[in-house]
Amino acid sequence: MNAIRTFRRTFIGGYMKIFDEGWSKAKQRMKTAIKPGPGFDIGWDNPNMPINNYDIVIIGGGVMGWSTAYWLMHKVPRKARGKIGLNVLVVEKDPSYTRASTVLSVGSIRQQFTLPENINMSMFSSHFIRNIREYLSVYEEDPPDVQFNPQGYLFLATAEGAEQLKQAHDTQIALGAKVRLFTKRQLEVKFPWLNTEGIELGNYGMENEGWFDPWLLLMALKKKAISLGVDHCHGEVTDLIVEAKPGVVEGRLCKRLTHVKVKMPNSIQYQNVKAGHFINTAGPWAQDIARMIGIGQEDPMGLDWELQAPLPVEPRKRYVYVFHCPQGPGLDCPLIVDPSGTYVRREGLAGNYLCGKSPEEHEEPDAKHLEVDYDYFNETIWPKLAHRVKAFEEIKLRMAWAGYYDYNTVDQNAIIGTHPIYDNLYLANGFSGHGIQQAPAVGRAVAELLLDGEFKTLDLSRFGFERFLRNEPIREKNIV
Repeated sequence: MNAIRTFRRTFIGGYMKIFDEGWSKAKQRMKTAIKPGPGFDIGWDNPNMPINNYDIVIIGGGVMGWSTAYWLMHKVPRKARGKIGLNVLVVEKDPSYTRASTVLSVGSIRQQFTLPENINMSMFSSHFIRNIREYLSVYEEDPPDVQFNPQGYLFLATAEGAEQLKQAHDTQIALGAKVRLFTKRQLEVKFPWLNTEGIELGNYGMENEGWFDPWLLLMALKKKAISLGVDHCHGEVTDLIVEAKPGVVEGRLCKRLTHVKVKMPNSIQYQNVKAGHFINTAGPWAQDIARMIGIGQEDPMGLDWELQAPLPVEPRKRYVYVFHCPQGPGLDCPLIVDPSGTYVRREGLAGNYLCGKSPEEHEEPDAKHLEVDYDYFNETIWPKLAHRVKAFEEIKLRMAWAGYYDYNTVDQNAIIGTHPIYDNLYLANGFSGHGIQQAPAVGRAVAELLLDGEFKTLDLSRFGFERFLRNEPIREKNIV
């Protein structure tokens, strides 16, 4: 009976379409339905599902997921893709990105870190953004423009923090970053509107720092990856299927992921997708994906002790405030990072500014919702702004929003590489507010690790999961 109903629905429905739309249009519709093309959306709105067998499934369609998808396809010449069978699927539960970290971020990029890996990643990402037309242009479409504003960062330090700032500056210079130290007097000359009370030194990004539109970067990566043949699915990953891998490697039993179960929106149906490799780019919800396969759970037998170490990533809520100040600093206003952790930058050319501050551990807000705490601005942020820039004593708060950091609770640094138990599970998580600026470099690194078996351009092995097993966190001192 089911076959009969299917036949009636298909044949009679198609027959009526022929009369309504004409034979040529009906043939085109049937051709499209039979064979999905590159980038075919297999969401619930489309009744046609592709063959559920991929080489790589990427869980999470934010900037990190789409950057990885792009680089995977970019590394393989077009004429060779079919020969090696490289089929990539990106699974995204919210293609509107209403709660995505990517589009709710400030969209800034800096080289002013203390770890060489972070400096190098941002230096490449800056190159990528500056040359985005060469990387992400799509045939017969307007070239992408993320509206990069190369204004730079200005990190300020008190006498107590001056030595650390100088050491960071020396490391950045050694790696090729274009940064310059300013004494208190030099700061007063270059930025006469800046109150230098309590300030000893400033480190200013002369090139390759600034801000851009994160939405435009995400869309450019997504559009380019789809044009290269990446499929994308609107659905939520609800489970991962695991099988034991024969043999023992370095004294431990390895396992492999074989399938991912995807729940289609507005439906009780699930789609089981088989793949050879899986990449976790689920952002603030990366730990939820890890828990599905036992990562972070107690093992009474103690056989897989490495599984007991959790993926230390959780959502942390951060506020962004936009205010108006007609008499505020103009085009020479960089992104200022006060010693208190408060930051502010110009937003456009009409006297608008954007600001925020990461809370102290005891101030962390509830991350279950994205409501904005305006008292936090009035009591914590505004006094610091008004002290550092006198013009900010008279401002009008215009709007605000909240977004998520995929916060690494151990050392606030990226987690990149495979899991020690699941050798076909790749991690790109825990960027703690740096993801939008590190995405081009991280996507390239994960693609190299998967396709080449090692990092080729930037050695990011220190960011592997194993550091948590060894209890060797990697500290980044320039956290904003």
